[in-house]
Amino acid sequence: MSAFSAGPASGDLPGHARPYTVLDPRAEITHEIERRRSRFRTHLFRAETEEQAQSWVEQLRRGSPDARHHCSGWVIGADRRIQRAHDDGEPSGTAGAPILAALLKTEMPGGDADLSDVTAVVLRWFGGTLLGPGGLVSAYSDSVTGALTRAREQGQLRRRAHMRLFDVPAPITEAGRWENELRAAGTAVSATDYSEDGTQARIRLSVPDTEVDLADLHRRIAALSAGSVTPEAAGQRWVDQSRIR
Repeated sequence: MSAFSAGPASGDLPGHARPYTVLDPRAEITHEIERRRSRFRTHLFRAETEEQAQSWVEQLRRGSPDARHHCSGWVIGADRRIQRAHDDGEPSGTAGAPILAALLKTEMPGGDADLSDVTAVVLRWFGGTLLGPGGLVSAYSDSVTGALTRAREQGQLRRRAHMRLFDVPAPITEAGRWENELRAAGTAVSATDYSEDGTQARIRLSVPDTEVDLADLHRRIAALSAGSVTPEAAGQRWVDQSRIR
C-alpha cells in the first residue's frame, strides 16, 4: 500500500472549512467493463475513516473470492489528506495508482475535482490474456471513472459543508418573530428553546463556515435586536447537504 501526500487546499478558506463532494452514505455504486475478456468491476462506497475503507475491501474479498485481484484506493478527509492505493498483486503502479488518480482528478458537478470520503474497490477476473501495464492502467482508470459517472447520473453525490452553530438569546416576546425572519432569510434554525421561568428564549441555528455567511448572520441579528444581541458560538459540524448532479 502506498501513501500520497495532499497539498493544502486553495482559496481564502482554510482547507478544513471548504465544502466538498461526497457519496450519499447509503450509496453502493457498481460499474463493470471488459477488456480482452478480463472483467473489471468497480464498487464505490462512502468511507470517513481508513477502518471503514479497509472494511469495504475485506467484505468484497470475502464476497467475491473468485476474483483474482481486489485492488483499491481511497481519499478521506475534508482536506483529502489521507490517500491510499493498493495493487493487490497487479504490477506495481498499474491498479491502485490509476484508481486513486480517478478519484482525485475526476471533475464533480460543481466544476471542481473535490471528491473525498470515498473508497473504490475494483475486482478483476482474469480473462486469459495479459493486458500489459498500459492496458491495466487504462482498464482500472476507466472502470472507476465509469462508476463515478454512474454515481452522478443516479443522484448519489452530495455537497458536504462545514457549519458553525450558534445560540441567539432572544426576549420571549420577540423570539417567534426573530425565528420567522431568520427562516425567511434562509438561515437554518434547528430549534427555539424557552427558559423555565418563561422570560427568555434561545434560538439555535447554523450557518456555513464562510466569512460572508458569518458576517451576514451578525448583521441580521444586530438588525433584529437593535444591536443588543450577539450570536453565541455553540460548536461546529460537517453536514451533508442536498443531492447534486
